[in-house]
Amino acid sequence: MTTTDTRTDSAVTGTDASTRRRPALGGFNLPNLLLEIRRVLRNRRTLVFILIMPAVFFLLFGLPNRGQTLEGGAQATAYIMISLAVYGAMVATTSGGAMVAVERAQGWSRQLRLTPLRPAAYVATKVITAMVLGLLAVLVEFAVGVFSGVSLPMHVWLLAGLAAWLGSLVFAAFGLFVGYLAPAENVMQFLGPILAILAMFGGLFVPLEVLPHVMQEIARFTPVYGVGELARSPLTGSGDTATAVLNIALWTVAFGFGASRLFRRDTTRV
Repeated sequence: MTTTDTRTDSAVTGTDASTRRRPALGGFNLPNLLLEIRRVLRNRRTLVFILIMPAVFFLLFGLPNRGQTLEGGAQATAYIMISLAVYGAMVATTSGGAMVAVERAQGWSRQLRLTPLRPAAYVATKVITAMVLGLLAVLVEFAVGVFSGVSLPMHVWLLAGLAAWLGSLVFAAFGLFVGYLAPAENVMQFLGPILAILAMFGGLFVPLEVLPHVMQEIARFTPVYGVGELARSPLTGSGDTATAVLNIALWTVAFGFGASRLFRRDTTRV
């Protein structure tokens, strides 16, 4: 009489699934990150909105103000260029973060739960990808400005560009928050009007000084205000940078906390 050994491989070998070595950095790795970035860059619709549209806005609204200066003596075209660079980075990082909604709808979250990839590594990949898109948006906007005749000291280019890019981290967190909150089929329709309203209240489309006093006060509490003020301060030499940094930090923490809570709720359903 023969018997069948029904033990699992782990029992036979004396190993246990809980003792398996977890991948370094929770599974975060450069090849996966580069693959994610290439996948996003192949989306033509995304590239049009984050790279082409802000540049077109500058050509339409910035060039007619060539030669004009603001009250403090700053170039009007440079002011508009920096504002639209912030807008481009805002749209880019928000879109990059919000793409998790599409992956959730496609069941990709379920697939990831079967892999060694840790949730933190997955979120980090999304955030870095969104920030790469934001950097591209800023560089394209500045390149259009240079070819259009905008001339600034090197330190202004550098500081304004870094502020516009690094400050857009708040919108990467915002995109993740919305991506876990809204259904995939509605996420971009939901985000489009919100980003436009935020840009207007944040002084990216028109200077805050021309808005009614009530709207100016409301604008100070929006996430766009801090990034816009910080990015334009190297050009204007004015602005409350401490308040701007605090604005960015608080909104980043708020959106990041909200995204993490929604992420945990989402993964418990998988």
